[in-house]
Amino acid sequence: MTEAIMPDASSLFQDSLPVHPESLISQLNALNITFEQFTHPPLKTVDDSKEHRQNMLTKQNGGGHIKNLYLRDHKKNNFLAVIQEDQNVDLKELAQMMQSGRLSFGSAVRLLENLGVRPGAVTPLSMITGANKGVAIAIDTRLFNVEKIYMHPLVNDKTLSMTPEQLHLFLTHLEVQPINLVFPNQ
Repeated sequence: MTEAIMPDASSLFQDSLPVHPESLISQLNALNITFEQFTHPPLKTVDDSKEHRQNMLTKQNGGGHIKNLYLRDHKKNNFLAVIQEDQNVDLKELAQMMQSGRLSFGSAVRLLENLGVRPGAVTPLSMITGANKGVAIAIDTRLFNVEKIYMHPLVNDKTLSMTPEQLHLFLTHLEVQPINLVFPNQ
């Protein structure tokens, strides 16, 4: 009996995504958004990410390394929270900051449906799908002050870096206005 291979968040299964990563790259190029691309093994966690940062800026040198949380409130509103990677997150506090209802993590099925990515590849760039699905994005304001933000291009075995201004340009193109997250310990 052969075992079925479950799709993961790597480029191996990029053809099954609603938006192909190369389509995203083409859109970034069409908008004249400059970025640098890095290739690495599939990263599933922040700890995985910390092991594969060759040629990337460190936090101390202006690198904006992030964690991305796909959340849903009790009113079935969907959110993408983009947070500095080492920030501890209390979902009750986050709900207050975002003026949402009680938050919980969204399922993998809803993640693919609403942001067009699989667990491990959640990224602000997934708003390319999320904008049309009514997903709200909330961004840690500290990330507006970094030199480069590092994020996946819809798959978790690649990372793109761009300036916060370039990310803002992309979100503006999608007609997305981020919610600003200001954590108490900032």
